[in-house]
Amino acid sequence: MASHVPIEKVRNIGISAHIDSGKTTLSERILYYTGRIHAIHEVRGKDGVGAKMDSMELEREKGITIQSAATYAMWGDHNINLIDTPGHVDFTIEVERALRVLDGAILVLCSVSGVQSQSITVDRQMKRYRVPRLAFINKMDRAGANPYRVKDQLKEKLGHNAALITMPIGAEDRFEGIVDLLTMQAWYFEGANGEHVKKTNIPAELVEKAKELRHELVATIADLDDKVAEYFLNDQECPADELRAAIRRATIALKFTPVFCGSAYKNKGVQRLLDGVVEFLPNPTEVVNEAHDQNNNEEKVVLASDPTKPFVGLAFKLEDGRYGQLTYMRVYQGRAMKGDFIVNMSNGKKVKIPRIVRMHADEMHDINEANAGDIVALFGVECASGDTFTDGTVKYTMTSMHVPDAVISLAIAPKDKSAANNFSKALNRFTKEDPTFRVHRDEESAQTIISGMGELHLEIYMERMKREYNCEVIAGKPQVAYRETVTQRGEFAYTHKKQTGGSGQFARVCGYIEPLPPDAVQQYEFVDEIVGGAIPREFIPSCDKGFQEAAKKGSLIGFPVVGIRCVINDGAFHAVDSSDMAFRTAAIMAFREGYAAAKPAILEPVMKVEIQAPEEFQGAVVGQINQRRGVIVSTETRENYFVCTAEVPLNEMFGYSTDLRSATQGKGEYTMEFAKYAIVPKAQADAMIAEYQKKAASERR
Repeated sequence: MASHVPIEKVRNIGISAHIDSGKTTLSERILYYTGRIHAIHEVRGKDGVGAKMDSMELEREKGITIQSAATYAMWGDHNINLIDTPGHVDFTIEVERALRVLDGAILVLCSVSGVQSQSITVDRQMKRYRVPRLAFINKMDRAGANPYRVKDQLKEKLGHNAALITMPIGAEDRFEGIVDLLTMQAWYFEGANGEHVKKTNIPAELVEKAKELRHELVATIADLDDKVAEYFLNDQECPADELRAAIRRATIALKFTPVFCGSAYKNKGVQRLLDGVVEFLPNPTEVVNEAHDQNNNEEKVVLASDPTKPFVGLAFKLEDGRYGQLTYMRVYQGRAMKGDFIVNMSNGKKVKIPRIVRMHADEMHDINEANAGDIVALFGVECASGDTFTDGTVKYTMTSMHVPDAVISLAIAPKDKSAANNFSKALNRFTKEDPTFRVHRDEESAQTIISGMGELHLEIYMERMKREYNCEVIAGKPQVAYRETVTQRGEFAYTHKKQTGGSGQFARVCGYIEPLPPDAVQQYEFVDEIVGGAIPREFIPSCDKGFQEAAKKGSLIGFPVVGIRCVINDGAFHAVDSSDMAFRTAAIMAFREGYAAAKPAILEPVMKVEIQAPEEFQGAVVGQINQRRGVIVSTETRENYFVCTAEVPLNEMFGYSTDLRSATQGKGEYTMEFAKYAIVPKAQADAMIAEYQKKAASERR
């Protein structure tokens, strides 16, 4: 069983890419060649079984991956823990949480489309967590396949130092196999599912091309590695083993990306990629994992992948299984045995581990212990996504992952009042599992509002409520997450006086509100410039609280105010009548006064949209974007297809998929992700403000 594998032979890897690049198909082949499954099923298979890694019914119907699935496999004497992640931008958090705990990754690219918008997002996430990676150029059997162009795009668009490790023999419908440029051998994949690998000499007509590409590979590595540079400068042949070791060093140091090519669907080139995972990606001991020591002022501690050290693990994903909550955990240090007690660092609670399993998509295999470097799942351990666990002897916490802000909200309610109980159960579970799915109750309209990363994201959750909880929901019109801000400096000087029987209330707050610079990280800043004790120290935090409270709801359309700096520089107090409450109220009123003077504006989320369609529809597509207040950033044409990148306000994107399909005879497709907030044009802003005031007036009546 895999638990006896020495840690040097463990690889924790993820597969991520743009939607429809063939990630799940590739995972399926990896499982087949490593003997984990004995029959191959396609993602949109005719046999109705669907891919092993897409275990949710919804995933099989839509042919997309929604939740990342975990599995493990043996390749030779190496244990590979594999996580297949979604490519759709709405499920970005699934990619984030997988990369947070992985040591290496495979970036899958389509040989025809190359580097697409989502590949750029995934690449950015890999850079954020410093994950070494291999690139796999898939779909070599498709018309228009060109791996050399894709390799150049890796350099130009993503800034990778990349070179081919394998070169294709033929392409499109004549794609036959690959040439391994390290050993200079041709590989052919025979048998019904390409399981028999035949290695022979390189076909005569390709020898020159192969030599040229090997020279390019050696030249690239020579720039990064002194040993290889010696061979290169002396015009000597670099032995395959030396080159392999140098590529490994450069890949782990994030200086180089080895590129493989093949076709997962046609069963060619996957075995060589698996060899590449073992040869070039790091084992858990070769990656630096840091934690913060809570006993020592959050000082950084490097965790050792050593089973004898105190246990440290990170719960990176939760799932509600048939037998209660399933907690996926990456063990970074030490070991955990069945029956051990572990401590949750976020609340200090001690829990017993009743059961440890290894996951294989939706099947489970019981094990007795988990060692450093393992990815396992635990039952009966209550926690939230991103919690750190230790054995209680150390107080370490791992940094949790980056969670993007929601961009779209919907008001939802159960169709049938009797399903209210299931409705709240479902919402509880989904918010615990997915940090980008948020729920709150709007007190004014008494509605339940769900927010998420896009229309598809919320649609999937509503569909899951219906299927898994037997609770149909009615949804209102999607509500965009607008924001308000100020465009210039606005002064305020407000005195709050209230005289009732007994002690009164008195506070005076003076200062100004101004916009923060556009590149500021935080959205609110409080500056205290009080001198000479005009406002006593103990009341300063109350002013800050008052400003924050007032900023929760702007006066234009009632959305939060962002990108502001509130400065107080003067004020007055009364020895008896001043209190925290008085200064808080004064700050709220002062904020409103300053806000009105600072030329407030409404901000709307603008999405980066990438559209692909056949060339003949270019006019229609561009026309549609212009109608939707979009700005075209770039267009390029590849093989009778044009790709257009535009920035379009989210509010204008509702119903776009239907319009795009009808304008392109169903051949156009698009992806979108959040780009930035931008100021709403005046005419529209005026209409929104008028509508908000009308609504507020009717509520007051």
